[in-house]
Amino acid sequence: MKNSFKKHSRAPKLDIYERVTEIVLKRLEEGVAPWQAPSIARVGFPRNFLTKNPYRGINVFLLGSAGYASPWFLTYRQARELDGQVRKGEKGHLIVKYGTFEKESPTENAKTADAETVKRGYLRGYTVFNSSQIDGINFPEIHHPDYQPSEKVARAHKIIEEMPHPPRLEEGPHACPHYRPHEDLVGMPPRETFTTEERFYKSLFHEFTHATGHVSRLARKSLLQNKGMMASGTARQTYAKEELVAEMGAAFLTAHAGIVLDDFENSAAYLSSWLKVLGVKENRRWIVEAASQAQKASEWICGVPR
Repeated sequence: MKNSFKKHSRAPKLDIYERVTEIVLKRLEEGVAPWQAPSIARVGFPRNFLTKNPYRGINVFLLGSAGYASPWFLTYRQARELDGQVRKGEKGHLIVKYGTFEKESPTENAKTADAETVKRGYLRGYTVFNSSQIDGINFPEIHHPDYQPSEKVARAHKIIEEMPHPPRLEEGPHACPHYRPHEDLVGMPPRETFTTEERFYKSLFHEFTHATGHVSRLARKSLLQNKGMMASGTARQTYAKEELVAEMGAAFLTAHAGIVLDDFENSAAYLSSWLKVLGVKENRRWIVEAASQAQKASEWICGVPR
């Protein structure tokens, strides 16, 4: 007698890179670019309450775009360790952690059975909850920075002024902001062409993030191999990836300066362009990789020791 039970096919399980990208794509479809989340500047960079360590890379945007009024997060287990309890029905948020492990690899000499140890990387996902979703823990009172426009401009100016080994900066007359790697030059239009000083610095941060990829700094492949927006094929992908790094780098820096720009960049055309690029399956690692490169770029500009 034939088995009458049918095997139900299951949808393939997404790996961590794909899960992160799906979250970002959903945000873009909702009309929000996660790397431009205003709450990061308003509330502060998200942190783990138990360790007090700030989250890094893509985790900043995954948590910042959730829009909470508190920067503190915990895993379910960490909340329990602190005698807290995640409220029933609360939905957690994915974060990722990059780590390495050692693996034996055969040597090139096939005549021997020797093996050498090599390091491999892995990405692991965790679920965290915001302090507003947790009962039983006395989280510190949130003090939201309320910088005046002049203070934001002063903070932004200080970030640029104190960058170690900066590129040459030339203001006007230029048609648009740009970075020329062969000259290590950032060109900016006159400041009066921008509606506000904050927008001038957001654009400047974008170009300075490009400059961190110079061979004398981080030697970033997506910058060194970049053939510009007129390129095609794989060269076009390199251009898009470098632009994503620069967008995210500018987001880190504007947040450090307390600058919030959430009413201009999220245009339909802007969001649609990233939906199109990131929707390609081959590009599913870009979000995590670009965020990591952007973190390194912003830390270089801010003079954080490496």
